[in-house]
This record gives sequence, structure tokens and C-alpha cells, in this order.
Amino acid sequence: MDDSAHFHLRASRVEADSLTGRTAVVTGAGRGLGRAYAFALAAAGAHVIVNDVDEAAAHRVVDDIREARGQATAHIAAIGPLATAEQLVQTAVEHTGRLDIMVANAGVLRDRVVWKMTEEDFDLVVSTHLKGAWTCAKAAAEQFREQGDGGRVILVGSPAGQYGSFGQSNYSSAKAGVVGLTRTLSLELARFNITVNAIIPTALTEMTATIPAYSGWVKDVEAGRDLPPLARREHGLGSTMDVAPLVTWLTSDDAAGVSGQALGLGGDRIIVYAHPREEAIADRDGGWSQQDISDAWHRDLSRAMQPAGPPVKPSPENW
Repeated sequence: MDDSAHFHLRASRVEADSLTGRTAVVTGAGRGLGRAYAFALAAAGAHVIVNDVDEAAAHRVVDDIREARGQATAHIAAIGPLATAEQLVQTAVEHTGRLDIMVANAGVLRDRVVWKMTEEDFDLVVSTHLKGAWTCAKAAAEQFREQGDGGRVILVGSPAGQYGSFGQSNYSSAKAGVVGLTRTLSLELARFNITVNAIIPTALTEMTATIPAYSGWVKDVEAGRDLPPLARREHGLGSTMDVAPLVTWLTSDDAAGVSGQALGLGGDRIIVYAHPREEAIADRDGGWSQQDISDAWHRDLSRAMQPAGPPVKPSPENW
């Protein structure tokens, strides 16, 4: 994929020097969206700790950031265990004396329908996405508390966690958990001036190219061609750099009062996702029998039943 635009940090849509003097960790930053977040944070002036399990990929990102006169340091490890998260934070402190921003982006996929998915498939995905988000947030929060001047935690969700996704019972469970984790941590850490938010990114990447309907748009992005409004608006899809300004904004002074939110960005579309709410309520003196529940369901409650799966969007094949 041609990512040359990533390497020109000042050309990205972020405010130069707005994060000067701050240190950011981005996990899973060797490629795709994580790499875009790392470049954008560096463009805004932060020293970025580039974590990835792929040593060569992490060092390429660091080299590209430095070539563009940004600041970056590589950290090679698979995310999940608490010890790894603590080492990652320690790397930041050793190089810059502090930590200000934690972006827990690392993830893996093991897509299979539930009757074909193995326990190992499930455990690996949940450990990386959900446990990894928790361990990175925990290690960062402890450092932020010690420093005493707040901090920013950004966890990464997915539309799969908001709506469900066929063949991704492991991934959608983990990503739904990330949003629940975000809400809880935002409550626990508010007193320490630490904000915690989830981003729900959508972008055309190598991963997206595996979806046949999107393969043409991925090729367009690779070639630097403009995407149609159907892609950028209705589907909320663009390049990885389209998502990056949400990360830099959430870490800026302007977003100091924003916490506990799930915010989506992709292409031309930004989304504020609702928290779960009670859609319908019924009360009955003395409690409920099975027949009472049936009667209430068919009379009043069924109208509030929620569909599973993402909203239906116009087909890319028609653009």
C-alpha cells in the first residue's frame, strides 16, 4: 500500500506542535490504523513509543517519523500481559521522563463462525484486544497518578462491538467489552484528571481488502484516487489518516472535558455512539408470571426489540 502521505507529518490534518513536550504510546503501531495514529501524534509534536510485535515494522515507522523530523522510539512486544504494559510505560519514562497519552490499538483477528472457532482463537483475540486494553490502561493510569497532572487513555473499539459481526464472536465480544471498559475507567479515573475514551475507527486497509465489496475502494486508496461520496459518507470509509485527527483531538487541551465516550470516525463521517438505554419498561404489581411476560411482550414491549447486525448501507457495487 502506498503510504507516502503518512511520512509527511506536517501535511497531516493535525495541529503542529499542539502536543509538544508530551509522550504517547501507541500499541500495534507497525501498520494500518496504529501507524496512522503514531504519525499523527508525532506530527502534533509528541514523542511516540511505537509498539508492535513485528520488529521490522515498528522500526520502519520509527525511521519514517524521524526522517520527517518527528520523535519516536520502538518497543517490540505482544500486547496482553500486564508485565508487557508495564514495560511499555517504563520505556516511555526512561526515554522522556513521563507518559501523557496511551493509545491501546493492538489487535489480531481469528475470524470463524462459532462452530468452527477454537478456544485458542477466542482466547487470543480477547486477550489481545480486551485484556490488552485493560493492562495498558492500568499501567498508564498508575503512571499518570504518580505524575499527578492527569493523562489521556484512548481505547479502540469497532463497529463489530457496537452491532455484532458474523464470524467474529471473539472480536465483537472483545470490542463490546472495550466500550464497557471505557465507561467504567472514565468513572474511576475522573478524580485524577484522566480522560478515557473509545474510538470506533473505519478505514480502508489491508484487512478491509479481504471484504470483496470493498476491494475496489481499497485499490483506489492505494493508488491515491479520490473515493466517491458513497464510500466516504454512507460507508464512512477513507484512508487510515482520515481517522487520525480524532486521536490527536482527544489528546489535545480542547478535549479535556471529554471522557467516557465512544466516538467513530471514517472518511467524511464522525459519529457519537449512544450508551445503552432502557427502550421499554413495564411494571406489574406482585411480579411477573410467564404468561404475564408473554402478554406484555406482544402488547407493548416487542416494538422495542433491537436488530442485530450493522445498519444496511447502499451496496458499493452500485457506485
